[in-house]
Amino acid sequence: MIQSMTGYAAASVESPHGALAIELRSVNSRFLDLQFRVAEELRAAEPMLREQIAARIARGKIDCRLARGGAGTQAQLLNANALQQLRALAGEAAAAFPEAAPLRVTDILRWPGVLAEPALDAERTRALLEDLCRRALDELCAARAREGARLAAILCERTAEMRRRLAEVAPLVPEAVAAHRARLAERLREVLEAGVEERIRTEIALFAAKSDVDEEITRLGAHLDEVERVLAKGGAAGKRLDFLAQELNREANTLASKAAGLKIADCALELKLLIEQIREQVQNIE
Repeated sequence: MIQSMTGYAAASVESPHGALAIELRSVNSRFLDLQFRVAEELRAAEPMLREQIAARIARGKIDCRLARGGAGTQAQLLNANALQQLRALAGEAAAAFPEAAPLRVTDILRWPGVLAEPALDAERTRALLEDLCRRALDELCAARAREGARLAAILCERTAEMRRRLAEVAPLVPEAVAAHRARLAERLREVLEAGVEERIRTEIALFAAKSDVDEEITRLGAHLDEVERVLAKGGAAGKRLDFLAQELNREANTLASKAAGLKIADCALELKLLIEQIREQVQNIE
């Protein structure tokens, strides 16, 4: 199914070393652009995160934030080396300032480095992070799929409206061309001298070739068929749909320049407006 490039997801899990939390934000981009903000103690997990995201997402700018918070369930340990250094410093300070009060336990525990957190269990932490990343990606892909379904519905509506406009204008083309040809012939007869009927016929033939928009209408219909096929197929269709929108716009411009009547010109303008709406939506499709 069609995927949008915009979405948001977050997931968290409790670990012995505190809560692990991941946040994924996705916006549109020409390519897959991954940005990471990872806590320093979890930096080793970045390649795994990059691999998992790239396996699930083809396009978009992804901002991934991974953090660890809380004290965790494992008890903190006293750093024996830090305690020994603090004891030596306290002895020197007491000798220099005998009237000073001795250190309290709370002062000792607040001293930098005295309380040491247990080292992270790399294997267990990686397993938790892999599961956390999968959950967040599931949520993100679901959000992008929901938004993609809405975008696909909008594109189908615009495509159907364009088909309706083409169906209305197609029967008007022969009549408009014939009427314009008759007016041109009448004006040429009025301003040109007698005996130049061959020149008149040549000018009319050239006009008929330039004002025949059957080919443009046929191509517009073919491009609309392809848009509907791509939407039905799904997958990473954004670049293909963007190309088709450009081709639709090209044919609509040609139709406007060759329009032989006011209704045909109005139709070409309405088609261009609908195509522009399609192009705006396509920019958000993966």
